[in-house]
Amino acid sequence: MSEDHSIEKKKLLVLLGPTAIGKTNISLNLAKQYHCEIISADSMQIYRHMNIGTAKASSDELADIPHHLIDICEPDQSFSVSDYQQLATQAIDDIHNRGKLPFIVGGTGLYIQSVCYEYEFTEGGADEAFRLEQRQYAELYGAEALLEKLRLVDPETAQRLHSNDQRRVIRALEVIHLTGITMSEQLRLQKRSSPYQLCLIGLNMDRQLLYARIEQRIDLMLEQGLVEEVRQLMNRGFTESMTSMQGLGYKEMVTYLQGKLSYDEAVYLLKRDTRHYAKRQLSWFRRMKDINWIDLSDSTKNSENLNIIHDIIAGKFMINNEYTWIQRES
Repeated sequence: MSEDHSIEKKKLLVLLGPTAIGKTNISLNLAKQYHCEIISADSMQIYRHMNIGTAKASSDELADIPHHLIDICEPDQSFSVSDYQQLATQAIDDIHNRGKLPFIVGGTGLYIQSVCYEYEFTEGGADEAFRLEQRQYAELYGAEALLEKLRLVDPETAQRLHSNDQRRVIRALEVIHLTGITMSEQLRLQKRSSPYQLCLIGLNMDRQLLYARIEQRIDLMLEQGLVEEVRQLMNRGFTESMTSMQGLGYKEMVTYLQGKLSYDEAVYLLKRDTRHYAKRQLSWFRRMKDINWIDLSDSTKNSENLNIIHDIIAGKFMINNEYTWIQRES
């Protein structure tokens, strides 16, 4: 008889979903119920000084529930998925050692998968001459032409990248150049078992409702001072060539502040590109396995949906009737 080792695995709760769907409010509720500490899985919230455009939790919310991997980098620092994987794994171990439940929350699919399934990346080092050649190509023919180069050799990776994200487009081309293996193929070769006892919860809703929420969030960001936040970043010397400044909300407002777009044009592009990003996020998550999906389309069922989430967690982890997480006897 084969021995069941799942009891020996550390528990890991994960809440994922597209931008603006409402992950923050649900995660804070769950974190209180299950004595969690939250590990952000958002590739933009790692940056300091970038609060409005990344929709970070408020200072009160951050003080109420311990959060990890937020505000850990300056906007001009490089940060890779392997960096995230290492820091998140360390955070999981630390949280467990203090008797709490680690809780990954976010929408960056590769970050989440890299931790949940212990991905190993064959990155093959660096070739600065190759990178320079690709940057020159983009300057000569445009960012979309550079993305088209990637689309020809690795369409899956190209689909999840934006042409403005030049650093990651070039890196994807460089990986093929150095290793002969595309990033998408690397992902397919990864282990599909997890070192953790996983409970994955995904949030979804009617597409048009989600798009309306996205537009409402962007309107709120603009009211809160997104343009001024971007202006201050530019005054600090952070430029549009940096990965951080290619994030949604930042690249559009940089272009506006440079006088290359009108305000209305910048807002239109921001809303359009954010809708496209949410669609790509959902496409990514649908390729993941073992996700328990919750449909948030009907706001009158919020309490019912929360009870369903509690039941899902109860079915995966041993908890009592008051929804307080307890350690399973080993």
